[in-house]
Amino acid sequence: MSKLRILYVSSEVDPFLNTSRIADFVRNLPTAMQERGMEIRILVPRFGSINERKNRLHEVVRLSGITIPMGEEEKPLTIKVASIPAAKLQVYFIDNEDYFQRKFVLTDKEGAFYEDNHERAAFFCKGALETVVKLGWSPDVVHCNDWMSSLVPLYISTHYKNHPIFKDSKTIFSPHNSEFDFTFSNEDLLEKVKLGEIEDENLTSLANSDYSAFIKIGAEYADKVVSLENAENSRIQSIIDEFKSKTYQNIAENDLDFFEKLYLELAGN
Repeated sequence: MSKLRILYVSSEVDPFLNTSRIADFVRNLPTAMQERGMEIRILVPRFGSINERKNRLHEVVRLSGITIPMGEEEKPLTIKVASIPAAKLQVYFIDNEDYFQRKFVLTDKEGAFYEDNHERAAFFCKGALETVVKLGWSPDVVHCNDWMSSLVPLYISTHYKNHPIFKDSKTIFSPHNSEFDFTFSNEDLLEKVKLGEIEDENLTSLANSDYSAFIKIGAEYADKVVSLENAENSRIQSIIDEFKSKTYQNIAENDLDFFEKLYLELAGN
């Protein structure tokens, strides 16, 4: 019997970047699942604050040459890789000069939220899935963490639904308490999010063009929603209440048996 394949998509992972509890969660849970015999891959953005030399990132040349559609433009994708030494986990970094080669993560040095963070999120999600296609590695379960990964369930449910790499993949979305107070341009957001045959009617959850919109679309298209204890707030709660039939709430981050069982169930094992 082949190993269960779990793909984690996240805005950060320790030790490369750690600004919130997300980084620890996406370090600890994959490590534990690997120890339980699962095959793991982790994909994160290559934010500029990640020191490539210190963390021994190197470009994966065989995966080069990919471009990602962003509205009317095509943006080049660079894929880098490193490993978490203690855990022997491979982490793939999604990079693009325009979006990620900045000294700061989501805000500038004055603390102002980057106005193109919606583009960065869309590029990251599209780039993550194209990286997996290029790897030829078909995940049984894709566990998406945080708002920056929330478009992945949408893309797998629509654009990639018949793709041989993703046609049997199930998705989980875990919102984290990473709320921001910023509203994007709705027209620009929808244009940058679209991929292939995706139309406006697929994107009604993004109508508010803010943090809630990203959480809602992640919950809408995911097969399961897992809300972690200490990661909920009233804003998240009001959104996931709309999807109670597929939502697990107040799950402890270290409840390894729960996650193992859920992964196995989703994969049909």
